[in-house]
Amino acid sequence: MNNFNEFNLQEEIVKALEALEYTIPTKVQEQVIPKALLGKNLTVQAQTGTGKTASFVIPLCEKISWEENSPQALILAPTRELAIQICEDVKNIGRFKRLKATAVYGKSPFRDQARELKSKTHIVVGTPGRVLDHIDKGTFDTKDLKYLIIDEADEMLNMGFISQVEDVIENIPKKRTTMVFSATLPDEVAMLCSKYMEKPVNIKIESESLITNEIEHFVYRSRGDDKLECFKKLLIKEKPDTAVAFCKTKENVELAYQFLRALGYSVGKIHGGMLQKQRIEAMEGFKRGDFRILIATDVAARGIDVEGITHVINLDIPLEKEAYVHRIGRTGRAGKKGKAITFVTQFEDRFLKAINEYIGFEIEEREVFELKTNKAEEEVAVALLKKSGGKKVEKAKSINKDITKIYFNGGKKKKLRAVDFVGTISNIEGVSVDDIGIIEIQDAGSYVEILNGKGKIALNALKKITIKGKTLKIEIARK
Repeated sequence: MNNFNEFNLQEEIVKALEALEYTIPTKVQEQVIPKALLGKNLTVQAQTGTGKTASFVIPLCEKISWEENSPQALILAPTRELAIQICEDVKNIGRFKRLKATAVYGKSPFRDQARELKSKTHIVVGTPGRVLDHIDKGTFDTKDLKYLIIDEADEMLNMGFISQVEDVIENIPKKRTTMVFSATLPDEVAMLCSKYMEKPVNIKIESESLITNEIEHFVYRSRGDDKLECFKKLLIKEKPDTAVAFCKTKENVELAYQFLRALGYSVGKIHGGMLQKQRIEAMEGFKRGDFRILIATDVAARGIDVEGITHVINLDIPLEKEAYVHRIGRTGRAGKKGKAITFVTQFEDRFLKAINEYIGFEIEEREVFELKTNKAEEEVAVALLKKSGGKKVEKAKSINKDITKIYFNGGKKKKLRAVDFVGTISNIEGVSVDDIGIIEIQDAGSYVEILNGKGKIALNALKKITIKGKTLKIEIARK
């Protein structure tokens, strides 16, 4: 398939895909999107980095009706970081269709999420536990749900969330389309699909990245106590443009982060012990290229979707063979070369053996002494490692650059509806319905996105007219 036009998508979706620079569908998109558009139940086995998120977000945005007020789709993700990332993808792809997505997850104010769910929401993205909380407390109305997506089902299993996923399924309509995505398909996940899905179509995307030369894998032997020093030598030798280094605990993340920071290296961190705001800031900073190296735990790094990662470094070897595949899936994307480098101690051979058997080949072992460099090399490398990463081109930037978000100090309490804003704004000279984006109606205030660089025209005109006969205070939104 040559381009997304062949899917016969709505004009608004095609426009968003073009702005996001989606050109040729990936293998998973090519196979999933047509079947999803037909409303088929799907189980999809595909690795991270294959474009699987877009493979379900695109058909969802196509099928969702803007006119309906209650949620029509639920996407379950194992971590809040991944939920946030998927929610952003939904907002970007559904931008010109004015689709509203709400992310719900733990360690974030329940009341704020409940308020968002109360206003018009088309798609809810969340972690199983917090979704259940909202269902139990009556703040998430599931009666009109038509689509259920379970993303990274194998990770749900690893994190002990499968029973919560089942509880969620028991509380949503039986008549629905269900799609399950998983890098691997353990027995428990297969049983879940068999129990809750009717005649699912099974799609398996062979992971080329593990069996081709896109990713170069190798191992360094470490005593354990010399690991950070070896890590420093590795960075000097490799001079990564953008790297993610994985640790098994937040304590190890802190040790590695402080070690590199003391050297003046361009480094960031993300782990479960950080405040949610700090974690989001770290993810956004890494995406922008504010720093070159990110030290992370597995769970906290879910949702980091950054193009151009050149190196994945396993400071601690993953104890689960599947986790190795998840980690390295962040490099070697879109035909680009990448390196997956793992440090192993003498007590961790069984984990390395399991990984080798799982990926189908033996990872090349190298000696630490090979990391030796001369003084000139070190000076050049250290100067580079102290610089921020190359500024990343964010796909969403082009879709957001011409958007102005306007705040109105009136909402549900003044009996205002989305249609009232659409009717008034589309009557402004030089502004049409196509220039109106996502509308969010809250109790005491409302937010309306104006697209296509028409924000100034709309703002100036709105200051002189009423909405449904009401004079409102109007300003560019601060959030």
